[in-house]
Amino acid sequence: MHRSPWTLPGLILGFGLGGFFDGILLHQILQWHHLLSLVPDVDDLRLQVLWDGMFHALMYVIVAAGLWGLWRAHRDGAAIGGPALYGALLMGSGTWHVIDGILSHWILGIHRIKIDADEPLLWDLAWFVVFGLLPLAAGWVLNRRGGSGGGGMRQRTLLLALTVSSAGAGIWAMQPPDDQPFTTVIFRPGQTPANVFAALVATDARLVWSDRAMGVVIVDVAEENRWTFYSHGALLVGGSGLPAGCFDWGAA
Repeated sequence: MHRSPWTLPGLILGFGLGGFFDGILLHQILQWHHLLSLVPDVDDLRLQVLWDGMFHALMYVIVAAGLWGLWRAHRDGAAIGGPALYGALLMGSGTWHVIDGILSHWILGIHRIKIDADEPLLWDLAWFVVFGLLPLAAGWVLNRRGGSGGGGMRQRTLLLALTVSSAGAGIWAMQPPDDQPFTTVIFRPGQTPANVFAALVATDARLVWSDRAMGVVIVDVAEENRWTFYSHGALLVGGSGLPAGCFDWGAA
C-alpha cells in the first residue's frame, strides 16, 4: 500500500464519510433501521433517535480528524492527491461497511440493513459486498498506483473540496426533509405529560402526534420558537442543529 503522511488521515476521512453515507441513506432517507433497532429493551423511540444522533455526532468527530490530518500533511509539504488519495478514501469507506457488517449485523446483532426484509441476511451480504468489499478492493488498486498530488494550488483546491463536501454531509444529516412541515421534539427523561403540555403552551405549538409517554412529540410550531423547547425540558429539537435532523426524517 502507498504510504505517506496523509495515508492514515485519508483512511480516517473515508471511514467517517462511509458512516455518514450509511446514516443518511439508511437511517434517514430509506428509514430501514435505527442504530439500535434490534437491541432488547431499547424500543423507546426517544432512545432510538437519540442514539442515531450520537452516531452522527461521532461521524462528525472522525471526519474532522481526517480533514485536520490532511491539512496538516499539506502544510508540512506532502504531495496530496492523485489515485493514492482516492484509493485511501475508498478503502476507508469500505472499511466502515465491513466493520459495521461484521460487528453490528452479525456479532452484536444491534441492527440489520433492512430489518423488515423476508431474508435480512441477503440484504446484509449484498451491502457488505457492494459497499464494503468492492470499495476496499478498488481503493487498494488505486492506492498502489501512488501518483503526485500536483501543484500547491491544485492540492489546496482538492482539500477545500473535500472539506466542503464533508461539511455538506454533516449539514445534510442535521436537516429535516424539505417536505416535512412539522417539528419533532424529544424531552428529557422525567418530564411528565403536564410538563410537555406546558411547553406546548409556552411555545404556541400545536400537538400533531406523541408516543404513549409523551417523551417524543411531533408539533406544528413556528421555526423561531423551536429553540424555546430547550428551556422547557427538551433534549433534542428537530431543525435546531446537531444532531436533531435524524429524527425529523423518521417523522416524515
